[in-house]
Amino acid sequence: MKSAKVRVAVNGYGVIGKRVADAVSAQDDMELVGVADVVPDYRIRVAVERGYPVYASLPERSGELQAAGVPVAGTLQDLLAQVDVVVDCAPKRVAAANQAAYQAAGVKPIWQGGEKHELAGYSFVAQVNYEGALNRDSARVVSCNTTALSRISHALHGRGLARRVRAVLMRRATDPWESHRNGMINTATPETKVPSHQGPDAQTVIPGLDITTLAGAGPYNLSHLHFAMIETTRPVDVEELRAILLETPRVALVRAADGLEALNSVMELMRDLRRPRGDMWEVAVWEDALASDGREVYLTFQVHNEAIVIPENVDCIRALSGTEPDAARSIAKTDASLGITRHFLPSSRPPRVTPGQGTPAGSKGAEEPTAPR
Repeated sequence: MKSAKVRVAVNGYGVIGKRVADAVSAQDDMELVGVADVVPDYRIRVAVERGYPVYASLPERSGELQAAGVPVAGTLQDLLAQVDVVVDCAPKRVAAANQAAYQAAGVKPIWQGGEKHELAGYSFVAQVNYEGALNRDSARVVSCNTTALSRISHALHGRGLARRVRAVLMRRATDPWESHRNGMINTATPETKVPSHQGPDAQTVIPGLDITTLAGAGPYNLSHLHFAMIETTRPVDVEELRAILLETPRVALVRAADGLEALNSVMELMRDLRRPRGDMWEVAVWEDALASDGREVYLTFQVHNEAIVIPENVDCIRALSGTEPDAARSIAKTDASLGITRHFLPSSRPPRVTPGQGTPAGSKGAEEPTAPR
């Protein structure tokens, strides 16, 4: 008999997998049955400390895990026999090889952004296309950068206000936990392919979106930095843009005027707020950098690559299992469980940006009348 809760497995307990496991455990309509991995390092031992049953993703690695003191509850096949949905967080190019095992077990997989769109045939961002994922056999939660671009672009595109999106992405060079292996020092690397892959990937989430992206990587590991220029279908001034962002799920405004001047200070704020692992699930948009010239709006925002897709995975579990047909209710439920907010410092927040701030000099954009929202 099917459980009242969605039974979930996480295959791959790395940067994303460990966070997905914790987020699933925080839901009252889901049960984390177990996690699977092959590497007996400190990460999987943390899973043991958290009380998560551990399974060997590959049967031949079970002995290695046990030799390291990790109690192994069985193989991945044993785990799949107990669940409805598996969130595959294995490294890219490895995850796709698990498809046959999931199909044989009759389990619905959720893939991550490192896999190709064609693997699932459906790329997912909760606030954009939740309903289309209802009761599907599989879906792909897009990458951190694509998730952020989709949230921001959809805020305007979904209102019929985005004619064209152009974005420049400055990616972090490496993840913090492995920066000792391949950290970039004293340089930056431009991607020579235009558009970078994030633009076409966003189009798998928002069909018909006119978007071009350029990307590069810099010598830091504290998340990504995006600059977006969105040509609008009618004049949108800074105040309207601000209001739209405040209505957009999983987008929060930050202010350089508050000392949040750079990637590191925003991440320090997450630690000061006692966020788990210092995570930021929201897209952080600099409010005092918002600008408009009457033809385009301009946004600068930060993307925490380790955390932003975690709520999307939770919502995708509900969508595939069909337990919650309404996107807004699922998003609200997930956000409440994780502490996702639209204001990081609500008790001491100034009511609004100084009038005219964030509008380019000589621009008439802020003076343009806007249609009623």
